[in-house]
Amino acid sequence: MTLFKRGSIFWSYVYVDGIRHGKSTGTGNRRQAETIDQMHKEELNLKKHLVPELNPQMTFAELTAKFIASGAKAWHIDRLKLLLPFFGELAIGRISKATAKEYRRQRHAQRTLTETTINRDLECLRHILFWAVDEGILPQNPLSRMMLERERKKRRPVLSLEEEVLLFSSLAPHLRPIVLCALDTGMRRGEILQQKWEDVDFGRRLLSVTHSKTPEGEAREIPLTQRVFDLLWEKREDHGLIFTYKDKHIHQIKTGWKAAVRRSGIRTLRFHDLRHTFNTRLLEAGVMQEVRKALMGHSSGEDVHSTYTHVELPMKRDAIRKLEAWRESQLEHIASQSQPKEVI
Repeated sequence: MTLFKRGSIFWSYVYVDGIRHGKSTGTGNRRQAETIDQMHKEELNLKKHLVPELNPQMTFAELTAKFIASGAKAWHIDRLKLLLPFFGELAIGRISKATAKEYRRQRHAQRTLTETTINRDLECLRHILFWAVDEGILPQNPLSRMMLERERKKRRPVLSLEEEVLLFSSLAPHLRPIVLCALDTGMRRGEILQQKWEDVDFGRRLLSVTHSKTPEGEAREIPLTQRVFDLLWEKREDHGLIFTYKDKHIHQIKTGWKAAVRRSGIRTLRFHDLRHTFNTRLLEAGVMQEVRKALMGHSSGEDVHSTYTHVELPMKRDAIRKLEAWRESQLEHIASQSQPKEVI
């Protein structure tokens, strides 16, 4: 017998491993009290066996705190600055496609934005809710089948060699090696900032990428251009992160990057456009698509046995040689164009 009446209210008392757990049923109706008592027993049994307890009443702000503690990426944190003012106090069980539409409407009302920008916000929201499902906090993701707005494709800018010179003259000292590495390796920002000295093979002039956004990017080998090799050789260490600021890990470069672009007077560029620049320069140098993908760690969208995963190292070395030859020829062309022409 686990039900006892105290005054006019039934209480449920359940023993688990010798410990008594008491809970008021809030009712004097015995049948209702028996139902609540049974639920109380089931809750305690789930806790005993470490089964996650659903909590759709948790606010999105509380869920976000748990998500960040689990190891959220900088991209998620940037998006959460926009999501939290709207969804923060809302119970996650009440988030729906309708609230997502209202968020989109409100964002458009605040300022002129593309659908692409808001799609990224909602993708972040949906990802966090999927995480809540995995953690047993939500039974299902209400945004799992949410259709995002169709995005217009935009032409991605490529940094010219003339703009490269202007940009480097405006970069903070700790950002110059990071930008140079991005231009000559095609690595993502997160990959560069996580790179360690232990992953650089100076004898073979190779850099191994060990932290990547995609499985294809993990442990890929990138031959070093001469200027990246010289840069790393000059500041080489035995261990630790390669790129630091005052010997500390760099987490964000957004502010410094925007300031440098503004000071240089070049077109507005994202740091990620350096990766696109690397790919375009390889293309113009005559490097095949499979080799470019292998160097950049692209996700192919195909099966794991797609051609580019088997690109051999000599082909990568040849691609980097072509890139350096292309850059040299372009610089010579620019120099010849800038020289004054003889008057006949």
